[in-house]
Amino acid sequence: MSLINTSSPHLRQKLNTRDVMLNVIIALIPAVIASLVLFRFKALFLIAVCVVCCVLTEEAVTRIRNKPSAVPDLSAALTGLLLALILPPSTRWYAAVLGSVFSILVAKHLFGGIGSNIFNPALIGRAFLMVAYPKMLTTFVEPFAVDVVTKATPLALHKFSNQVVSTFDLFFGTVSGSLGETSAVCLIVGGLYLLIRKIADWRIPLSMLVSASVFSFIFYCLDPSRGTVFFHLFSGGMLIGAFFMATDPVTTPVTKLGRYVFGVGCGLLVMTIRYFGGYPEGVMYSILFFNALTPLINRCTKPRRFGA
Repeated sequence: MSLINTSSPHLRQKLNTRDVMLNVIIALIPAVIASLVLFRFKALFLIAVCVVCCVLTEEAVTRIRNKPSAVPDLSAALTGLLLALILPPSTRWYAAVLGSVFSILVAKHLFGGIGSNIFNPALIGRAFLMVAYPKMLTTFVEPFAVDVVTKATPLALHKFSNQVVSTFDLFFGTVSGSLGETSAVCLIVGGLYLLIRKIADWRIPLSMLVSASVFSFIFYCLDPSRGTVFFHLFSGGMLIGAFFMATDPVTTPVTKLGRYVFGVGCGLLVMTIRYFGGYPEGVMYSILFFNALTPLINRCTKPRRFGA
């Protein structure tokens, strides 16, 4: 028996980092299967490139820093999988490699490694690629297409040509978009798995989705051409952002009230960008913005000390 000499508090948790990452990967399996069905080899290739590059970068950086290998905790593999699922299927291999290296090297290890990063690594990787390859990251292909047939996403169609995609297509995912954001039903199933297993806190996705729903309902009542509540919930990265990005325990508030503030803020900012911004989608920017505000939210929502 080994004796562990550490300072208080002495808390024991059944789940470790590997268990949490593994459960998130399991929750993403429905979205991965949907991407493989809809986009076939493009999805398989992109997922493989991102996961392998993230894992190799993680191993290389830990060796350079003379740290124990962090590959077994599956955090790098999960970052690669999430990055692939929020990229367009037509993303070129060199962009996927560059985004994967940037996610691990800059967004994660530049801040000290897992547990020290202030921004979600996968979202930072995609934000970097949006700056480096804006045309590539805004070019989407039609599902089931054998050849590369470009098609606008539901949010782009609605914003720039006032066309509304049916809720049925959005729910099952037969629309263009990033690999893992098209099928709402698969994301809901994965999200419910995380909530039931208590891997993710329900406060953030609930407050984010409710605030976005209220915002969109008000604007729909004022102008039906703005799109229904279900249209905005099921389109774009709303669901994958709410369940898998905004619930990252490292980059989101630790207080219960702070998580409500974080979720409400993300939901309102997403809808503000969709309605009034020049870009049809705002999930990535809203989560990254409130990642930066997380220390301030924690400080302002810190509960009163016992006995004070």
